Amino acid sequence: MTPSSVAPAPMADPTAYLSDRVLHMQESATIAMAKKSRELAAKGVDVVNLSFGEPDFQTPQYIKDAAKQALDEGFTFYTPVPGYLDLRQAICDKFQRDNNLSYKPTEIVVSTGAKQSLTNAVLALVNPGDEVIIFSPYWVSYAAIVELADGVPVPIMGSLDNDYKVTAAEFAAAITPRTKLVMYSSPCNPTGAVFSRAELSAIADVLAQHPHIFALADEIYEYINFTGEHVSLAQFAAVKDQVITVNGFSKGYAMTGWRLGYMAARQDIAAACDKLQGQITSGTCSIAQRAGLAALKGGRASADEMVAAYHRRRDLVLELAKDIPGLKTPTPDGAFYIFPDVSAFFGRTAPDGSTINDSSDLALYLLNDAHVASVSGDSFGAPDCIRFSTAAADEKLRVAFERIKVSLAKLS
Repeated sequence: MTPSSVAPAPMADPTAYLSDRVLHMQESATIAMAKKSRELAAKGVDVVNLSFGEPDFQTPQYIKDAAKQALDEGFTFYTPVPGYLDLRQAICDKFQRDNNLSYKPTEIVVSTGAKQSLTNAVLALVNPGDEVIIFSPYWVSYAAIVELADGVPVPIMGSLDNDYKVTAAEFAAAITPRTKLVMYSSPCNPTGAVFSRAELSAIADVLAQHPHIFALADEIYEYINFTGEHVSLAQFAAVKDQVITVNGFSKGYAMTGWRLGYMAARQDIAAACDKLQGQITSGTCSIAQRAGLAALKGGRASADEMVAAYHRRRDLVLELAKDIPGLKTPTPDGAFYIFPDVSAFFGRTAPDGSTINDSSDLALYLLNDAHVASVSGDSFGAPDCIRFSTAAADEKLRVAFERIKVSLAKLS
């Protein structure tokens, strides 16, 4: 037998060759639950999927038409790493129009989704051992992104009585000499909470006292806001240079599959993110960028139509949830989720004799018994809660919450 024909001995640990970085990283909880629901649906089960944070609307037609036109016009070549100049200028115009913020195109970096923008900023700023304060509940990827940069996530939980919003005093108390960055979203995923001008002003006052600390403001749900006013942290002049604002097209323009996001930051931070992106993905998709340019030039009319539907669905779901004993559901002021406290069901017994110990158990129980997919709160830093997306047709929402009501009533 020749050496080349000898089969290699099996490894004792088939993952031994993988990096610690990957082995220690948690799978995205939203993606994991969506995978489980698809597996159940593939078996013929009628699953109502309320786990994904994805608009159920089609991308507006004028944006699709712009993408087709871009193909016909030959936009099929590599793009500049930070994005086409005219798109970056349109983003500057958007910031001026919607947020009263002045940026130059050199302070904008367009990326393959807002998630890449967030990751670029963290990798550009965080050194091993640096602490990153994360307002909790938080989007599932924040902590994983910080850990990828060898930073230390420091979640601080907002109270249910304050709609889960962290106060300026709580933020100040969490700051240590190792704090490098603070991350938050408004409107918030998963809670739907929206920081008011007064609340962000107080947070800006704290930040201004620590010029070595930066803030990463995730505003991807900016347009899905039911309060009538969206406030950006960068609007407070004393801290503008400390703030990196991330936004994108996936939520407000129903462009999730296009993978198009952007960030705005002072020149040196934007340049650092440009440098990083040049070594990872380079410039994002040319066709998506031309579609994004059309979206911005088209204004907010299509977004406002979708927001009206989200507002109606929020009110519908809150009415349905009120009819389910044990759910404690604050009223979200934005985004398209509800995030009830479900701890009243912990310790109860399911019909098969198993015990509901936590929100992960409850989410799995609802998937298998009610055939409704949700996401447990522990992955958002809030283990007493569950996230349900309201980005679904009214009838699906009615069916889902009737099933949830029936299944929860079975717990003893």
